[in-house]
Amino acid sequence: MASARPAARLAGDLFRLVPRRPTPLVPTSPTTTVSNSCRSFTIHTRFLHDRTFFSHTTPNPKQPPKHDAPRGPKDRQTRTPPRQARAAPTSLAVGAGVAVLASYLYNRDRERESKSKTKVKINNSQTGRDKDPDKEPPTRPSPEEESSQLPNETTEDLREPLSRPRFRLSEIRSQHSSTSNTPWVTYADKVYDITSWVGAHPGGDVILRAAGGPIEPYWDIVTIHKTSPYVRDILEQYFIGYIHVDDLDPVTKRPKMDKIEDPFENDPERDERLVTHTAKPRNAETPSDLVGADFRTDENVFYVRHHMWVPVVDDAPEEKHVLSVELPDGETRGYTLKELKERFRRHKVTATLQCSGNRRNDMTRHAGKTNGLQWGVGAISNAEWEGVLLRDVLKDAGLKVADPSTATAVPVQPSSSPSSNSDGDDDIPSQKDLHVQFSALEAYGASIPLSKALDPTGDVLLAFGMNGRALPRDHGSPLRAIVPGHVAARSVKWLNKIVVSDEESPSQWQRRDYKSFGPNEGANPDWERARSIQEMPVTSAITGVWVGSDCLKGKYKYKSDDNKQKETTVDLAGVDGLKVGCSRTSTATNTPSPSETNPKIPITMQGYAYSGGGRAIARVDVSLDNGRTWDQAELIDDCNNNPATTPCYGNKTWTWKRWKYSSHLSPPASSSSVVPNSNPNTTTTTNTSQGGSIKDDKDQNCTTLIVKAIDEAYNTQPESHAGIYNVRGNLATAWHRVRICPECVSCPDGEEGEEKGVKWVTGKVVGCGFEKEVEEARERKEGEAKGNRKGER
Repeated sequence: MASARPAARLAGDLFRLVPRRPTPLVPTSPTTTVSNSCRSFTIHTRFLHDRTFFSHTTPNPKQPPKHDAPRGPKDRQTRTPPRQARAAPTSLAVGAGVAVLASYLYNRDRERESKSKTKVKINNSQTGRDKDPDKEPPTRPSPEEESSQLPNETTEDLREPLSRPRFRLSEIRSQHSSTSNTPWVTYADKVYDITSWVGAHPGGDVILRAAGGPIEPYWDIVTIHKTSPYVRDILEQYFIGYIHVDDLDPVTKRPKMDKIEDPFENDPERDERLVTHTAKPRNAETPSDLVGADFRTDENVFYVRHHMWVPVVDDAPEEKHVLSVELPDGETRGYTLKELKERFRRHKVTATLQCSGNRRNDMTRHAGKTNGLQWGVGAISNAEWEGVLLRDVLKDAGLKVADPSTATAVPVQPSSSPSSNSDGDDDIPSQKDLHVQFSALEAYGASIPLSKALDPTGDVLLAFGMNGRALPRDHGSPLRAIVPGHVAARSVKWLNKIVVSDEESPSQWQRRDYKSFGPNEGANPDWERARSIQEMPVTSAITGVWVGSDCLKGKYKYKSDDNKQKETTVDLAGVDGLKVGCSRTSTATNTPSPSETNPKIPITMQGYAYSGGGRAIARVDVSLDNGRTWDQAELIDDCNNNPATTPCYGNKTWTWKRWKYSSHLSPPASSSSVVPNSNPNTTTTTNTSQGGSIKDDKDQNCTTLIVKAIDEAYNTQPESHAGIYNVRGNLATAWHRVRICPECVSCPDGEEGEEKGVKWVTGKVVGCGFEKEVEEARERKEGEAKGNRKGER
């Protein structure tokens, strides 16, 4: 915005400028616009001197050589011809004239504006006197008061870089809103052109809600933007300028924030037992002690993975919810939910859904920083799904693809026989070249190969039921895709459109999110080169550990059908009938001795194993001593061979395999060295090298437990995350390690007779997915949120 004082200063500088040598003329755009607060004018020029506005006079300019100075060959070569030297003042005058004219017009308009305001004030005073003739006219303020009442001039804007333009909020709102082809947003006092980012935004077109205004109110709701450090780095790539200083609050230096509607206001209520990573959008995992507690995960504790809010659908979706199916030739067919239920045969499939980031926290802890939600072991759940087969719907819609055998058929030599002529099958596309794109009501999108959708044993569903009930809102109501054996990101919720195309879904979640990279590819990998994640690799995890007396029974809380909090007791293990209660002691120190205690400490573990692609788990290996010795866990047979009673539906093994393991830990070499104490931080022990025994580690009775799984194709998990590290933290499938520190504690009086005793209990458990890890994750999130709030002040 023009200012009289800077313009006058510029004009003075231009008149004092005397160039020492000619400067070439540079072409400019045919039109140069000079603006001020009231109007703008246009000067049509062909050339402007390139130093007119960019050269500055120096306090002591270097004097040119005197005419009587010695002149040698070098001096004659650098001298400027007199005719060229006279070209500079002409171009200089043009530039100076522009500046003087700008200053004149600015001062003229300010004078007119001042007269207009003065006239209004006089008219107002005269009107008041007409209503009350006896009223005395207001006294004229003193010169000092008058000067103090004058409007303040625009605050000088020194924000770097000065070359960046300044934009008025009115322009941003009117010309760059969500309906514009060039949407802009503001953050703090900066302006960002997000036109090219909309297609790559993880939330898709949802970002357009903020277009034309500040983005902070939406980040206050979708808090993941404030806790993820790379979000700001991405936004800064689209920085184009600053908000004009006149539109900023003089105190906060930011524009006024309007209150916006919370799109998450109508989200469903969630079970309080879920471990929440972000509230808006809700991303929460099943607590580790409930993962695999039942073969089918209860819908209330089924893990929740959302990118946005839960869409609000009509109360009668069967008649109003329409699924659109578009074929490669552009032909489109619509199916209501009621039509899908009535026209097509229903099917059930029992399938496990797992987020690609499950156990990401494990990779972060053992390999390096990863971007994304720091999931524990609970971003995986298993359920029975009911719906119609996708391949049946595509066939009904008229999809035609070449027979798969044509891909391997030997070409036939051309013949003049009419019977050998092509019948037009060459125009039918091959299913291996096509993809099925899924689109959701809340803008999410993903795709799978068409060959998976048409595979008779692929069992891809359009599901409207879960565990014998209608789909809950959190899990895709009224309709969702279920793609067994594939990453859960392809099982799109709130499905409303299917497109059969020759390319993958163009969405961010297909092209630039759910992919994995090499350990060396860093924070800016080649997204186009990497393949999208489809079938999941083999993985496993420990979800429960109990030691000593804790192996007998355990209690956990749950929410009943009537929404009441209840508690139940479950039998965790019965280790070979071994007595694991309190052991009597008769020594003065009340410490256990080999003759008074059982030499073995019982331990029980449980967990899950899973492999994608329908591959069954063949074996689960367990180690109690950080991999020095191994044993095999017991695989729980949840799927029996009776079709009438089996809870497993599907042509392949789409479900997880639950496992359990019971054994013993050897106590310290000298039991008398263990001092019973209720404080785990003071328990000590003697070191031993025996496999499976408790070792001394930082004054703790600690050992590391490991689990790894092998599927029926003999795929196994990598030993560490170092070789599979990727900055996105996807597919964290290395051996799962959990560190336990059992405690020897005193029994209360009255247990096992009148005498006091001691017993072993589980003690501290540290590892991905356990309570310690959950609490650390929550503390990190709270700390990051506090840090962001401080940084914004």
